[in-house]
Amino acid sequence: MAAVGRRGTVKEFAGFNPQEDAEKLRKAMKGFGTDEDAIIGVLAKRSIAQRQRIKQDYKTAFGKDLISDLKSEISGKFEQVVLGLLKTSVQYDVHELKNAIKGAGTDEGCLIEILASRNNCEIQQIVATYKKEFGKSLEDDICGDTSNMFQRVLVSLATGNRDEGNNVDDQQAKKDAQSLYEAGEKKWGTDEVAFLSILCIRNRTHLKRVFEEYKKISNKDIEASIKGEMSGSLEDALLAIVKNMKNQPAYFAERLYKSMKGVGTDDDALIRVMVSRCEIDMLDIKDEFQRMYGKSLHSFIKGDCSGDYKKILLQLCGGE
Repeated sequence: MAAVGRRGTVKEFAGFNPQEDAEKLRKAMKGFGTDEDAIIGVLAKRSIAQRQRIKQDYKTAFGKDLISDLKSEISGKFEQVVLGLLKTSVQYDVHELKNAIKGAGTDEGCLIEILASRNNCEIQQIVATYKKEFGKSLEDDICGDTSNMFQRVLVSLATGNRDEGNNVDDQQAKKDAQSLYEAGEKKWGTDEVAFLSILCIRNRTHLKRVFEEYKKISNKDIEASIKGEMSGSLEDALLAIVKNMKNQPAYFAERLYKSMKGVGTDDDALIRVMVSRCEIDMLDIKDEFQRMYGKSLHSFIKGDCSGDYKKILLQLCGGE
């Protein structure tokens, strides 16, 4: 895992002055009309830690809650991005997971994206914070909302217990590849448990070797086999795990591409990836996006979004 902030488009703001920023935000909202550009100018150019300080100083200086004030001034997708930026990473993930589960219908894509891409430490913090915040365990909520093998994959990921070492056992990698082959391509019907126990437990380096061995045995990529053997949310979940293990920035680049291509935009997915990755690996995601689709992420957002929503996403995306 690269150190946080190294490959992000949003970095610590040099010469940071939380009192001054709080003042700017107050001024942007006071009186008639709202100065959205000023809000973007502060919040999209500060790190998560800096935004937490601004929230505190805002309350100290004005005796008011910054989030409530913003809610009364802005709306829609622009508001969704701004409020997302004011949460810590863990709070943000927890609220996204809760929103994905509550109400009618489940946003399976959100559950898969977060649980398949966060490391053990992040997952464990998410689980603890979720319980504290909502009084119910994430696992119970997942079980109440999903079923069958898909549910089991999510529950397994939510234990935050993957091997995070770098050891590759060549014999084991060959054995794992053979097990996957026998569980899918080779037999009639699919033994999904074999996929779960290998894909959700082994470390990244080992899995990359397993995928190479798999290709030798079956003459096709593991992704192609999963697509052929599984369907629906289970297929999506296993593909997400494989893609995150192979190349995480490419996984997020694809999420962004799919959120914008075709008719209509999946704004929830677009916002979530932009907000959650802008401080971590957005530079890598942009490189992969350009490589995979021959167009810049910047130009895609520009063509797909409008107004202040577009402005703040472009700021998080960084320049062309």
